[in-house]
Amino acid sequence: MSTAAFRRLSIATLVATLAVILWGAYVRASGSGAGCGSHWPLCNGEVLPRSPNAKLVVEFTHRVTSGLSLILTVIQLWFAFRVYPRAHRVRKMAATSMFFMVTEAAVGAGLVLFEMVAGNKSLARVWWMSAHLINTYFLIASMALTAAFSAGVAAPRRGPRTPLVTTIAVGMLAVGTSGAIVALGDTLFPSKSLVEGFRAELSTGAHLLLRLRIVHPVLALAVGALVAFVARGELSRTRDPDVARTARAVLVLFVTQIAVGFANLALLAPIPLQIVHLLVADLLWIATVLFGVALLGERASTPAQLDATVGSPTV
Repeated sequence: MSTAAFRRLSIATLVATLAVILWGAYVRASGSGAGCGSHWPLCNGEVLPRSPNAKLVVEFTHRVTSGLSLILTVIQLWFAFRVYPRAHRVRKMAATSMFFMVTEAAVGAGLVLFEMVAGNKSLARVWWMSAHLINTYFLIASMALTAAFSAGVAAPRRGPRTPLVTTIAVGMLAVGTSGAIVALGDTLFPSKSLVEGFRAELSTGAHLLLRLRIVHPVLALAVGALVAFVARGELSRTRDPDVARTARAVLVLFVTQIAVGFANLALLAPIPLQIVHLLVADLLWIATVLFGVALLGERASTPAQLDATVGSPTV
């Protein structure tokens, strides 16, 4: 396999994983998480369920597609070790992707086995959802970097901008986590109107998921404004094409996410819009990671130069 073919494989793996993540959001929003009961990896104790219903089909489909994504990640890792030399950054990121894919499966299994699905409103589920989101973000970040490094993007190096990039990354993780919690609250405590939703949040004894709703938009605007400010500043001064390209992507996705977020709020979080909101959030996270790497790295080599530096396939 050539490095160009590996780049296509890494992009396909990332896209497939994003599709699985979006379907997982539909599983949660549709209340189908318990479609296979508290069994894992079997579905209601069966390899192939014989009496399917709508929720079972949704959950079982998610499990099957998750398995396919896992297989793609294994294939990506195998070819990374075949195509790239020892200690190459692509190998490292492919191995990191494999690690987080395994932990993603473990967290998913835990959600089912400990019944942190469907109508479960416990605080424990909030912690499980937060861990799930953080692991997912690390997974797609490592996959995106596998593809980026295979395209010649330089590895980041410590420097004066490291604290800023780290702050942005932590802030984005916090925004994503709060978003996952709010989405869970929208599923478990749906409102018929904005006024009803605000009253529920402010009522005495309101559930934690309701009281946390206000945190997400405030945090998203604050962190998003910081990321957009940094991206706009770099765009006005940089001559590095990677920095410029990723900065533009961050700015476009930030504006898009704010628009989708307000629409999601105004329309009371319909499932299709929740999925669009999650997709844009994932793309913004990927763009922010690549933007941070571009800030900390040198100008990327061209694919042709990269091919020339890659040694003979090794095992």
